[in-house]
Amino acid sequence: MGWWRISTDTLAGSRFVVSPLAETVASLKVLQGGRAADPGGRAWLDAHLPAYRARLAGDPVTALTVRAALGRTWNADFLTPTPTGAEETFEQELARVRDTPPAAAREHLTVSLAGPLPAALHREDLPRLTAELLSWVWTETVLPSWPRRRRIIEADVLARTAQLTRGGWAQALDGLRPGTRWLGDGRLQVNDHAYPPREISGAQLLFVPITQKAGWVSWDDSGQRFALTYPCAGTLADADRTAAPDALARLLGPGRATVLVLLDTPKSTTQLTALTGQVLGSAGRHLKVLHDAGLVTRRRSGRSVLYYRTAAGDVLVTAQRPS
Repeated sequence: MGWWRISTDTLAGSRFVVSPLAETVASLKVLQGGRAADPGGRAWLDAHLPAYRARLAGDPVTALTVRAALGRTWNADFLTPTPTGAEETFEQELARVRDTPPAAAREHLTVSLAGPLPAALHREDLPRLTAELLSWVWTETVLPSWPRRRRIIEADVLARTAQLTRGGWAQALDGLRPGTRWLGDGRLQVNDHAYPPREISGAQLLFVPITQKAGWVSWDDSGQRFALTYPCAGTLADADRTAAPDALARLLGPGRATVLVLLDTPKSTTQLTALTGQVLGSAGRHLKVLHDAGLVTRRRSGRSVLYYRTAAGDVLVTAQRPS
């Protein structure tokens, strides 16, 4: 297994980062694999896969590059640059892919491919071609739903932060993604591969949530920044599948119905605002009405108040779902 040794100071200084590029690379991996992890992802894939395949069919060099870059056990490093830790736009992040020295890109592809590069990839424009494909994936398949995706990502960060407050790093990091768990004694297992341990004490540690069922680790050339990219918790990432049924929305109002449906698992007011896009005051008013009606209840968890459906709320939501 691969694991990192992390000092207390490094853990204390770690942070969560929203990365549009990471979300785009994760979407590229799904498009390239042609398989969705859930019905909601299937609808997205069905909508965009034909255009993606058509684009690669018209650009065989890029098609060959992306196959090499998404290796069986390792992504080409230039495809997944480590975030800086600051808030960046997609274009700012993409510039690091585009500006990769061609020789370095070919070296990274050799590692991800686990073998010599095909003759067609011995060229100088691979970083530019890769950046152009990522730009297409972002513009055509991610950007239209980015506000919703970002709300899901931000809700996951809130949930992980609450876990950290309640149970420490062991609870917050266990199950972050397959193969990741806190081993104790300053050791974080980051994957199941037989890679040598890495000492990252003194470096900056970043956690990067994405909505797709993917994940990877990365670090910069200086060894001063390390990142672990992981999929958002299922109850958050599948938020599209918890849309309020039309009948329930007519009965309660769309905003209130959406809140009730999302409370199949406990959530704070802040998480609900992140998932729904409602302002804090509106979410709070919906919760009060639902609580007064006996459809939701609440309990305190550390500094947060978590709301969740009562049995009556469950019956109402279930009864309104189409059979």
